Amino acid sequence: MVTAAVIGGIGSGKTAVTDLLAEHGAAVVDADVVAREVVAPGSETLKRLVEAFGDEVRAPDGSLDRAALAALAFAHPAATTRMNAIIHPAIGVALAQQVAAARLTHDVVVVAIPLFRPEHRTLLALDEVVCVDVDPDVALARLVAQRGFSAEDARLRMAAQSPRDERVAMCDVVLDNSGTMSDLKGKVDELWHRLTRR
Repeated sequence: MVTAAVIGGIGSGKTAVTDLLAEHGAAVVDADVVAREVVAPGSETLKRLVEAFGDEVRAPDGSLDRAALAALAFAHPAATTRMNAIIHPAIGVALAQQVAAARLTHDVVVVAIPLFRPEHRTLLALDEVVCVDVDPDVALARLVAQRGFSAEDARLRMAAQSPRDERVAMCDVVLDNSGTMSDLKGKVDELWHRLTRR
């Protein structure tokens, strides 16, 4: 049994890699999905956010108003710290629970983590960290062509992430996704063999 994280910058193709690994039979736990689940209507995390930032962070339908929270939480460093202290531990606990549950039914568990930190290795008992890497110009072109970002918005989002060399340095495997989908499929096949040999 093996647990691997898949990380990478925006536009790198993390989802394509995890989709291909799922086709091979891996269980995939997506940190972005978990992050949405922990602030669902009625959740303890949403309740704590409302207590910390006021009713304006709750939308009329009872869900989290992300734009309102961002406006309040990113206005001051102390508010950002407060928000992170509420959200990040909740995500960490839920992520660890989902990974543990997936291990009961699958030999290979893959965790997609957009904001990877070194402590995730211990928290999730990771055997491998795979970085999906891509030339920044390729990532920018993909974000504009495939996801509808303006070039300026795409550049801002890319600039807000951890530097590419830092991501690569934290990984055991670097998977270059600057080529075609066919190229990627071959590389993921090789990655699958690596994971299943462990």
